[in-house]
Amino acid sequence: MTIGIPQPHVLREYALLADGERGALIGPRGDIAWLCAPRWHDDALFASLIGGRSMFAITPRGRFVWGGHYEDGSLIWRSRWVTTDGIVECREALTFPGDARRAILVRRLLAVRGDAHADLTFALPADHGGDPTGRLALDDHGRWHARAGALHVCLDGVPRARTEDHDATLRAELHVAEGGHLDIVLDVSTGAGGDPLLHPDVLWQRTENAWRAAVPAFSDSIAVRDARHSYAVLRGLTSAGGGMVAAATTSLPERAEQGRNYDYRYVWIRDQCYAGQAVALDGPHPLLDDAVAFVTERLLDDGPELKPAYTVEGKAVPDQLRLALPGYPGGTDLVGNHANRQFQLDAFGEALLLYAAAARHDRLTDDAHRGLIAAADAIATRWTEPDAGIWELDPRHWTHSRLTCVAGLRAAAQVPGGDTPGWNALADRIMATATADGVHGTGRWQRAADDQRIDAALLVPALRGAVLPTDPRTVATLNAVRSELEQDGYVYRFRHDDRPLAAAEGAFVLCGFWTAMTLQQQGDPVAAARFFERSRAACGPPGIFSEEYDVEQRQMRGNLPQAFVHALLIESSLRLGLPPTSGVHDRTTTTTTTTQQSLPREKENDS
Repeated sequence: MTIGIPQPHVLREYALLADGERGALIGPRGDIAWLCAPRWHDDALFASLIGGRSMFAITPRGRFVWGGHYEDGSLIWRSRWVTTDGIVECREALTFPGDARRAILVRRLLAVRGDAHADLTFALPADHGGDPTGRLALDDHGRWHARAGALHVCLDGVPRARTEDHDATLRAELHVAEGGHLDIVLDVSTGAGGDPLLHPDVLWQRTENAWRAAVPAFSDSIAVRDARHSYAVLRGLTSAGGGMVAAATTSLPERAEQGRNYDYRYVWIRDQCYAGQAVALDGPHPLLDDAVAFVTERLLDDGPELKPAYTVEGKAVPDQLRLALPGYPGGTDLVGNHANRQFQLDAFGEALLLYAAAARHDRLTDDAHRGLIAAADAIATRWTEPDAGIWELDPRHWTHSRLTCVAGLRAAAQVPGGDTPGWNALADRIMATATADGVHGTGRWQRAADDQRIDAALLVPALRGAVLPTDPRTVATLNAVRSELEQDGYVYRFRHDDRPLAAAEGAFVLCGFWTAMTLQQQGDPVAAARFFERSRAACGPPGIFSEEYDVEQRQMRGNLPQAFVHALLIESSLRLGLPPTSGVHDRTTTTTTTTQQSLPREKENDS
């Protein structure tokens, strides 16, 4: 019998397992639909998500309904199925913390009420889930072994499984008596094979203890459980070298059949800075140090030639390449990312803001201080050049990019040992230019000198300290975002053309969190809470966020989990829990007023 391509699920039904070095998506039928190994950007072992034929599923027999939850402060997922005869659960995790050379996936089938009956299917993986290159063989200890490309695969716990498809597929009927459990362990390693597996109980205990120590309490957040979960997601996306990938997946469409499918299994400098700044609001947590370390290494190596994204190893992101797979419905099968050839000016400003956040916790190392100087020097060298901006578009003098650099320079000037006169003077020059060609006739910020449209990213300068919350341009920009870019409490990036917002793309979830923080800054906590709650609800039962949310269909769009959305959830949940303060993040009581808005311009050719 030949294994067909498993049917994909809507994105809201996928849960994430991650250990820092790779991530797996698991669907409601207990199917591991995505897992790359040995690391994030390597070939997928299981790729049914984008049409591959490899799979690893543990599915209850008969009729059932699905549910599940994460164990608090961890990425240990418990699939839960209510069947016609009882309740079955499967506890799932990648052992944590991960080893860059070895992935261990543990799955514990539990008979919660009544006996558990489930089917196991394991189709040997190879090359993004294409045709298998090896055969499964049973050793004297009841473990199945095979080669998958350069990887050694070992499956333990199902010695009585039967092989099919020329020994490339395993099938087994699993039976567990009420109150009992069955452990199944997948071990994938480089070389000839990993060290002998520890007992499942030991693997579980180590993973539980590691997660317990990894996730902070976030007691000052207005959404403690969600903030802790988002931190766990970000920690799961962060490798031992400090690099945090933007997402675990590739090619999931942002818009069906529109060619907007990208590979996000790389470290975006901007996203990493967002995460570091967010967690720094609560304390000097390890993710802050991870962000500083990775960004510093890249700045010291590349200086003004800093790339927007790197692999977790700090290497160049490969060019885009198509695979011979069908892709997720509405999408394609790309690996690599064209951002590797872009210049994004705002990344330098965000790096300076990250360093300033680290300095407030006395976490700025000597190397990081050199990185801070390198970032400021890069701005001085390149700020007059057009760049691709936050949305990675055609090069222009984007107002957001310039204002982010203003915020970063002013924050860096407050760091002990910073070049205060020179950096403040440079910030003043950039601000003067941004004011001259980046202010709309109605008094708000506009995207660029040759683009008068409003952009939700223009809320960020006031949040980061480039301008005061009381600045009339801040108030007018917020009014314009709410007037032109909001739909039912969700916020879009910008108007592409004269079509309705939802016809061009989905709402961007991080834009909703920016709006919430800006409203809090403006002294309107009720409206801030509304936007915050709307945005944090734009996910599925596992609480995993993608980049966009289809407001009309109530569906998630794009790769997942999207790291910067989880970072902004943490930041906004902490900021909304703070009382009004003075300084950069002052909460004012300015009353917003209605301003005239500009008409949309030509369609954006975004990427």
